[in-house]
Amino acid sequence: MTDTEYPPISEQLDDLESAREEGRRKMDWAAQHMPICEHVREEFVAEQPFAGERIGMAMHVEAKTAILVETLAEGGAEVAVTGCNPLSTHDDVSAALDTHENITSYAKRGVDDEEYYAAIEAVIAHEPTITVDDGMDLVAAIHEDYPELIDGIVGGAEETTTGVHRLRAMDDDDALEYPVFAVNDTPMKRLFDNVHGTGESSLASIAMTTNLSWAGKNVVVAGYGYCGKGVAKKAAGQNANVIVTEVEPRRALEAHMEGYEVMPMAEAAEVGDVFLTTTGNRDVIVEEHFEEMKDGVLLANAGHFDIEIDLEALGDLAVDRYEARDGVEAYELADGRKLNVIAEGRLVNLAAPVSLGHPVEVMDQSFGIQAVCVREMLENGDEYDAGVHDVPDELDKEIAEIKLEAEGVDFDSLTDTQHEYMDSWDHGT
Repeated sequence: MTDTEYPPISEQLDDLESAREEGRRKMDWAAQHMPICEHVREEFVAEQPFAGERIGMAMHVEAKTAILVETLAEGGAEVAVTGCNPLSTHDDVSAALDTHENITSYAKRGVDDEEYYAAIEAVIAHEPTITVDDGMDLVAAIHEDYPELIDGIVGGAEETTTGVHRLRAMDDDDALEYPVFAVNDTPMKRLFDNVHGTGESSLASIAMTTNLSWAGKNVVVAGYGYCGKGVAKKAAGQNANVIVTEVEPRRALEAHMEGYEVMPMAEAAEVGDVFLTTTGNRDVIVEEHFEEMKDGVLLANAGHFDIEIDLEALGDLAVDRYEARDGVEAYELADGRKLNVIAEGRLVNLAAPVSLGHPVEVMDQSFGIQAVCVREMLENGDEYDAGVHDVPDELDKEIAEIKLEAEGVDFDSLTDTQHEYMDSWDHGT
C-alpha cells in the first residue's frame, strides 16, 4: 500500500511541550477514577498479550480514551490512533499519547473532511492486525480502499450504536470480511455508558454551553433507545417536562408508561424549548419542524453523526446566522425567530467547546470491555467467523466484578442447589 504523508500530531503543534504536559495532566486525573482499566493494565503489563500486534484505532481522543490507548500499548501492541469526530479530539491529549514509544497519534481537533480521512489512512498505513472503532469509519475505509489488508486482520471491536448499526448492515450484505465485537450491545456498555453517560454528559454540556436551566423547560428527546432513556431520565431529574418522540411502537409505549408525554415530532416542534436527538438516524428534525418552533429554542444532537438535524434546510430558511455564544450558532428566520444550534449539530457531549464527554467512571467500564475484547480476539480469533459478534457474557461479567470490587460492593452468588435448579427442566410444581 502507499505510504501516507499525513503527519502525527507532534509535527502539527507549535507549543508541543506545554501541550504534552497538559494532556498528561488530564490523563492522570482520568486514570485515578478508572480502576477497571488499571486492573486490566496491570494484567496486560505482566502478560504482554499484544506483543507483535498492531492496533489501529479511530476514537474520540480525549483523556479517558487515552487511558484505553495506553492500556493496549502497555500490553505490547504498536498502536496508531486518530479521531472519529473532527470536534472531539483534545490536541493536548493527542500530543501526550504521541510521546509513548508504542503509540502514534494522528488525531487533531477541527480538521476538515480531507484531513480527517487522511488521518484514517495514516492509521491504516500501519497495517493493523486489530481495529478498534467508534463509528466504523476505520472498518469501512479498510474494506473500501485497502481490501488487501483484510487477510492480515484478526478482528475488531466497535463501541457505538451507530457503528454497530453500520456493521450489521454490512454483515447482512455479506460485505464484512473479518469478525468484529459489538461492544455497544453488551450490558456493561448499554446500561451505563448509553444511559448514564449520554444522559449526564449531554445535559451537562448543554447547560454549561448555554448557562440555562433545565427546570420547567419542555425538553424533547428524539428516540427512546438506551441513550434516549438516559437523557429523558436525567432531564426529568432536573425538573424538566420531558416529551419523547419515537417511531418504534413498543419504545413509544414504554416512554408513555414511564410517565413521559409521547407525540410526533410535528407536534413536539410547536411546544419544545430544547430538542435533543438520540436516534442514530438522519433527518429527525427537518424544515417542517423548524417552521413551527418557538423563538429561542435550543437544538442539539447526541447521536454519533451530525445528520439528525437538517442544518442545510435550516440554513436555507435563515436570513442571518451568527455566533450567539461559544458553541452556539443562532439561525435567525425571516419572521425574527431565532433557533439556536449547539456544537454544529455534532455529538454535543464531545463537540461543544466545554464538553468533556461521558463521566470518567462510566467510560472506565466501556473501555474495560474494549480491552478484554481485543484480548479475546487475539487469544481466540479462530473461533470467530467474519461478521458481527456479541461480546462473550463471561467477559462482560468479568468487568462488572472488577468494578464492584473496586467500589467495595459485595454481592451474592448461587448455591450448587440453586444452580442445579436453574439448569434443569424437570422441577415441577
